[in-house]
Amino acid sequence: MRTAEISRQTNETQITIKLDLDGTGKHEISTGVGFLDHMLTHLAVHGLFDLNVQAKGDLHIDVHHTVEDVALALGQAFDKALGDRKGIVRMGDSFAPMDETLAHVAIDLSGRPYAVIQADWHTPYVGNIPTTLFPHFFESFAVTSRCNLHARVLYGRDDHHQAEALFKAWARALDMATQFDPRRGGAIPSTKGLNRDEAPGNDE
Repeated sequence: MRTAEISRQTNETQITIKLDLDGTGKHEISTGVGFLDHMLTHLAVHGLFDLNVQAKGDLHIDVHHTVEDVALALGQAFDKALGDRKGIVRMGDSFAPMDETLAHVAIDLSGRPYAVIQADWHTPYVGNIPTTLFPHFFESFAVTSRCNLHARVLYGRDDHHQAEALFKAWARALDMATQFDPRRGGAIPSTKGLNRDEAPGNDE
């Protein structure tokens, strides 16, 4: 069972996440940020992850802390559910079209956190989320999930479509990377091997 339950409590947010990597897309999501709920629904449905996200944050200030902390907790959930990462495909990528928009996300569940996000936004907000927060969301997820994440919008006009395409591509890439490859026989997908003092998967 590749599952995880994460609870993150700070003075700014209170978040609980339940994740099953081998689910069917069942989801229950309530963050208080409507557009974030919409995007995380795409993660569950298109990644076929069972996902429960409950968050309460200081929305009387703005949405920043809630969006950031949900990403951090979600990354922790993926890291915990992946365990030692033995036998997984490890790398995945996906293109996702959304009307006039095309997005691409590539992921390597290597244990080495890094993120590169390329997108040109046309408006300051999508729903109630500042467009500057979308790169920060993916960067935060990459850090705590310990993955290498490259996300880009190749082209598009509508920022809603751009965000939606990014999250759909992210979901599909994660689904691919988290799958088991039966040919690996449970081995860690790496050329380095594993130093006993290293975190599993923290290699090439």
